[in-house]
Amino acid sequence: MKKTNIRKIYYHIRYRYLTMNNVVIAIALMIGGGWAWGSVEMMQRNFDLQKGVDDKSRQLQLVDLQTQNLAYEQRYYKSAEYQELAIRARLGLAKPGEKAIILPPNSETAKKADTLLTNRTVQTTQPTDNFQQWMNFLFGGNRRG
Repeated sequence: MKKTNIRKIYYHIRYRYLTMNNVVIAIALMIGGGWAWGSVEMMQRNFDLQKGVDDKSRQLQLVDLQTQNLAYEQRYYKSAEYQELAIRARLGLAKPGEKAIILPPNSETAKKADTLLTNRTVQTTQPTDNFQQWMNFLFGGNRRG
């Protein structure tokens, strides 16, 4: 009984599903799927390469700006204005008519107030769950009133 059922199932599968048309369609689908997969991989590779090129161009711009900044600093250090200011600062000299103000050291209360201001940290509450973050994003929960 079992052998006849298996033969019927085998016959049914072979002559109904494994026809030449179905085999050609399956091969075409495999080729199309492989082509689509290759296209997606190539797009991802191009995207990664473009990201690398963009990073390098940003680094080049940054280095160019740093070079320009250093050139400006070099010209400033060679200028007569800087040389005069540096000499006056090192030797404690002043131009005629200038007056120096010498302030007393800070008192203890001023030092405590300064440490209180510098030690204060701003505490922001961040939602812990993803759903709450989305609700805040969508409905403006992070907005300052």
